[in-house]
Amino acid sequence: MSSILSFTILGLFTGAAYAIAASGLVLTYTTTRVFNIAHGAFGMVMAFTFWDLSQRQGMPTWLSLVLVLGVVAPGTGWLVQRFVTRGLGEGPVSVSLVVTVGLFVGLIGLAEYVWPPAPRTLPPFLPDHGLQVGGTYVTAHQLITIVLSAVVAGLLYVLLNRTRIGTAMRASVDNPVLLQLFGGKPDRVASLSWAIGTSLAALAGILLTPVIGLSYFDLTLLVINAYAAAMLGRLKSLPLTFVGAMGLGVLQSFAVAYLPSQGNLAGLRAVVPALFLFVVIIAMPQAQLRIGQVKGIVSAPLPSLRQSLGWGAALLAVVALLSLSMSDADLLLVGTAATYAMVMLSLVLLTGYGGHVSLAQFTFAGVGALAYAKLDEPNLYGLAVSAAVAAVVGALVALPVLRLTGLYLALSTLAFGVLMDKLVFQADFAFGYNGTLHADRLSVLGRSFDSTGGYVLVMTVFFVLMSLVLLLLRRGVLGRLLIAMRDSPAACGTLGLDMRWFRVALFALSAGMAGLAGGLFAGLRGTIGAADFQLFNSLPLLLLAVVCGVTSVTGAAMGGIGLMLLPVLQSSRPELAGLVFVVLGFGAVALGRDPNGLANQVFRVGRWLEGRFGDRVRAAVPVLPLPRDRADSGEETAVPLSELTTVDALPLEEVGIHAAARGR
Repeated sequence: MSSILSFTILGLFTGAAYAIAASGLVLTYTTTRVFNIAHGAFGMVMAFTFWDLSQRQGMPTWLSLVLVLGVVAPGTGWLVQRFVTRGLGEGPVSVSLVVTVGLFVGLIGLAEYVWPPAPRTLPPFLPDHGLQVGGTYVTAHQLITIVLSAVVAGLLYVLLNRTRIGTAMRASVDNPVLLQLFGGKPDRVASLSWAIGTSLAALAGILLTPVIGLSYFDLTLLVINAYAAAMLGRLKSLPLTFVGAMGLGVLQSFAVAYLPSQGNLAGLRAVVPALFLFVVIIAMPQAQLRIGQVKGIVSAPLPSLRQSLGWGAALLAVVALLSLSMSDADLLLVGTAATYAMVMLSLVLLTGYGGHVSLAQFTFAGVGALAYAKLDEPNLYGLAVSAAVAAVVGALVALPVLRLTGLYLALSTLAFGVLMDKLVFQADFAFGYNGTLHADRLSVLGRSFDSTGGYVLVMTVFFVLMSLVLLLLRRGVLGRLLIAMRDSPAACGTLGLDMRWFRVALFALSAGMAGLAGGLFAGLRGTIGAADFQLFNSLPLLLLAVVCGVTSVTGAAMGGIGLMLLPVLQSSRPELAGLVFVVLGFGAVALGRDPNGLANQVFRVGRWLEGRFGDRVRAAVPVLPLPRDRADSGEETAVPLSELTTVDALPLEEVGIHAAARGR
């Protein structure tokens, strides 16, 4: 009986901290319609700031607490809403998710850069005081946390129901435009909500740090528990959010106490919050269509088939030359870049064309790699089966939330990634705990590719083929349907289009592409383990896809190269490891509203070069004659060099202008 009481009190303590964090998350979402993935990262940075002021600088604890909760945290929240997330709630969900994921990664990098890894401890509040309840000793820190959660709940109730600014907050949820017509200030309401929400995230982080320690990732990812509690309240109800947080805390405490600590179910204790989140998402009511302006994303216009083939052949020629001149170690890096580029192609389909975000895309690659290694069929059949297994898993992830919209789909992939990390990948039937699996390199039609250079060339062929298929799909009816559903789900629903099963098929195809890349990656490496496919690896993958251009094949290729270079730069300059993630994260924040990313800049340079030197080059290079049957038919008798240059990022009106200028 005493043990049950002890674990109940421990669960109420952790649940109280989750409730404080979740209430801030709900407050920011209900007033701005932006789901802040970086909520836990803000709490982590503020916990480090509190440690710095109270422990390293030697300030009194109360003064450090006042400065962090009353000045630093609300000021940060105000700045973020004012200059980063302002207006995101009115745009596509995918954009707001990418921007907040960028904040997530950037804040982790900032913490690593400002506070390099080192042992740090933060003592609990009033460590020498406590209370004996039966046979259980309750520390003062635990009591303070539980009391503060009740105080926060009471203050938020008074704020939202008994004050003028609270009334404006509730009005801003329903119709910010109407609030503005009645003299309200929605922007000021949003800034205040983000200031309060960031302060609550800071308070939760400070309260949890003495228990779980000052960890960049533990404090950040612990907010998944807050996501689960917030989802129980449907991101609207603060009372339900507090009930969910308390219940989750007690459930997790009992899981640690009574679930097995060994065997395949040992990881179940660590995934209780993720399971809770997944179950709550499945139980969410049917999402209503969001009626509003049909506002599309300006995507990169497609290159012609001839241009695609030309650039694909050029890429293969470059990789063939590299395979003859580079060492095996460098070729492994090239193959890794090809793997990342193929996984990013799956994001081009899912996010660039479909408008949905996956926060665990590299986990699907891990499913494909695991299936490839377990099948022990290093041929096209084994690779196809591995991709099919990943596609089925992707469909199973999307199927339970068939009725819901993009935010819940993204969060379901987040929960799925946690489940795979903690429960599946480290199980004995998979990679095993800190274990690895052997995988042979792919053979094609009986021909094996033992040399690293030859295998990398094969991987590049797969990248080119996947790119061509993706571009063909985009040119067809399915591609136009994808863009229509991305730009206006309400309009498609009005026309009678059933988006639900189409969405599941889209997730399955995207996961299958990632699984195929994972199988090729397993053959490249020879040995693979769970560490190669952790959830956190999917976040830089998503961000670099967005930074480089998630609407074009060129952006996927650039992103694959960039992601491959990240660990190289970190190993050569360890002191810049955190700064690299700062640049990546905040770069995604800056470019998150432009899905064409850096690829647009490359295309602009290409257009400038073509306008400057194109005529001279065309005059100097001989044209390619067409076959006689086409020449006799009156068609063009030559292929100008300009036909082999990409128009991948030309705005539509510029395509028309350039075509008219060339007489087409």
